[in-house]
Amino acid sequence: MADHYQTLGVGRDASADEIKRAYRKLAREMHPDVNPDPKVQDRFKEVTAAYEVLSDPDKRNSYDRGGDGFSGFGGGFGGFSDIMDAFFGGGGAPRGPRPRMRQGQDALIRVEIDLAQACFGVSKSIGVETAIICEKCGGDGCEEGSSPKSCDICKGRGEVQQVTRSFIGQVMTSRPCGTCQGFGTVIPRPCRECAGDGRVRAKRNVEIKIPAGVETGNRIQLGGQGEVGPGGGPAGDLYVEIIVADHDFLVRDGDSLHLQLNVPMTGAALGTNMKVETLDGEIEVEIKPGRPGNYYFCATFGEQFNSFTGAITLS
Repeated sequence: MADHYQTLGVGRDASADEIKRAYRKLAREMHPDVNPDPKVQDRFKEVTAAYEVLSDPDKRNSYDRGGDGFSGFGGGFGGFSDIMDAFFGGGGAPRGPRPRMRQGQDALIRVEIDLAQACFGVSKSIGVETAIICEKCGGDGCEEGSSPKSCDICKGRGEVQQVTRSFIGQVMTSRPCGTCQGFGTVIPRPCRECAGDGRVRAKRNVEIKIPAGVETGNRIQLGGQGEVGPGGGPAGDLYVEIIVADHDFLVRDGDSLHLQLNVPMTGAALGTNMKVETLDGEIEVEIKPGRPGNYYFCATFGEQFNSFTGAITLS
């Protein structure tokens, strides 16, 4: 009979963690997906058998007293789920049922504003359609007077186990329970309003304050205004993406506005005053004599428009 300690490369006083680390190291090197060589697979069976014995305190104690480690345990690899946990890092901890109440998703909408609203800021009431909590059931998905009950198939674990045979013995695998979808509970009488989801879709108005100076592509985040989660879970965030519409005669360049003026030849030669419409009302600008082109007025986007940046062309 092979020495299981020697097979795993550990001493007889090795701890459970040392045995697990040794097996995981060897298993990664010899697993069929890594090395399909038949000789290596024979060795892998020996390593697996050694871990099956030494990872179980009772089997290890029997082995240390001179037994084969499997006596009284039905033979084979009945505890192979522990081996797979060691290989995949599961640590033997059960996954358990997944919660019905989960975080909602974020939502995105686009809002178009004009240049004046982008310049000075604006408060708007916008209509959005998102998932909201079902008022009829309060989010638990149950018809009035009923409640979820433990799943009869998985007994509330949220998963079912299946044993199959492989070249290394019996392998126990777990998968989400198909009856309760992994929740561990079933809803015998789903809410007729939301069909058991705990939320419904509805249109609502959201107040949003758009600050001065925004540009196309800027996004405003509204916490907790997105989609309500399944089972009445907390809502995600709502993102409002800004689109600034083109202006009839003003062109934005960063934090400046550009305006093109058509000035008569005589006005450019002798000088004149012209009235110009801006975002902040009509102003009068002075065209000095002898300046036929490239005449600029200074302004900053987001401030009161008593002046602006512009270029003069002759008419």
